[in-house]
Amino acid sequence: MSLRRRLLITLGASLCLLWLLASAWLLFDLNRSVRDTLDQRLVASAHMVAGLLSQVPRQTWQHTIGPQLSSPPGAGVACQIRSMRGDVLLRTRGDLGSVLNRAPPGFSERTSAGKRWRLYTEFDNGLMITVADRLDERRHLQWGIVLAAALPFVLALLGSLVAAWWSISRGLAPLDRLRAELARRDPDTLSPIVLDRTPAELRPAIATLNGLLARIARALAREQRFTSDAAHELRTPLTAIKTHVQLAARTDGERSRQALRDAEAGIARLQRTLEQLLLLARIEGDGALGSQECTIVSEVVAAALADLSHSERVRSCRIDRSAVIAAPLALAAAALRNLLENACRHSPADEPITLAVTPRAGDVVFTVCDRGDWPAGADPQTLIPRFARHAGAHARGGSGLGLAIVAAVAERFGGRLVLQARAGGGLQSALYLPAAASG
Repeated sequence: MSLRRRLLITLGASLCLLWLLASAWLLFDLNRSVRDTLDQRLVASAHMVAGLLSQVPRQTWQHTIGPQLSSPPGAGVACQIRSMRGDVLLRTRGDLGSVLNRAPPGFSERTSAGKRWRLYTEFDNGLMITVADRLDERRHLQWGIVLAAALPFVLALLGSLVAAWWSISRGLAPLDRLRAELARRDPDTLSPIVLDRTPAELRPAIATLNGLLARIARALAREQRFTSDAAHELRTPLTAIKTHVQLAARTDGERSRQALRDAEAGIARLQRTLEQLLLLARIEGDGALGSQECTIVSEVVAAALADLSHSERVRSCRIDRSAVIAAPLALAAAALRNLLENACRHSPADEPITLAVTPRAGDVVFTVCDRGDWPAGADPQTLIPRFARHAGAHARGGSGLGLAIVAAVAERFGGRLVLQARAGGGLQSALYLPAAASG
């Protein structure tokens, strides 16, 4: 069931129920008021007759012979005057003698010829005065009043239902505009949704939808970048591997074995590049990567050195092993390993790599220093973008993704990567990761 129909049914049923309850209460009160008013009319009629009779000398009644009739049998009202002895002095309806004669003092009801009568009797100045009216005429009068009063109620109810339908349709118009906007969009259109005169209740939903579109756009951009990067980076090693395999197939002896060794080395580089690309895509993704995890620095250093092929070249100094960072172990260790691996790859084999870990202003700084081939006067920040290389990178097996991964890890957890050229050559790489909150 649609929201519009559900609202119309709910509001319509509520309005009908409320109006019916109000009508029932008013009908009950109206019937009671009409009955009391007509009873008061009977009492007033009896008092009026008594007032008129009080002005007539009592001797007049002694000369009255039999009841005097003054109204036809079909009239809906009747009046009778009797003496205390029971003699009927005046009667307006001759056919109601059996009803009027048996009336007790006060109000009562009697039936004559299938008609129900309401009577009122009182004693005044030695006379018994009885007045009556027919109940079916009372009911006719009551229904006339009810119908006259019910017409405005019915019109008001119908007007309320029309107003509810109009208000609901107008209130749900922004939803219709949103549906139309989404229906008009192409699958490739991921720009934010903008609607005029958007109600406050719909703005959070549109903001959430725009956030979803933005995340989808970022995800698609990452996928396109990953595809482009993979196609760009894998084309050369695949071509080289194919060339080495073809050369091994066409030759024999030492040349064939060397070609196979070169192909195997190319496969290793290709595997490393794929691993780096996948890790970078995972870091830049919006999925949960354990951003609430905390890791001790000693565990990060141990994991990074365990995966490093030339860990014996690393010299540790000033390492605060008790410090805790607000980042998961796997990613922090991968970032530090990439820094150390980059330093080992671009430094002479006999040159040590120094590692220092120190807390600083809410961060934990991992500093790696080498004496590599980076010139002292050049800006090393140009090495951070993906696939950025300098002379000799291909010969040393670099893929141009190591520092990009380190920068992505730092950015993901609120840190940063700072590269500085050292006097005399080489790099100083400082990875800032936020320290975990104490307590």
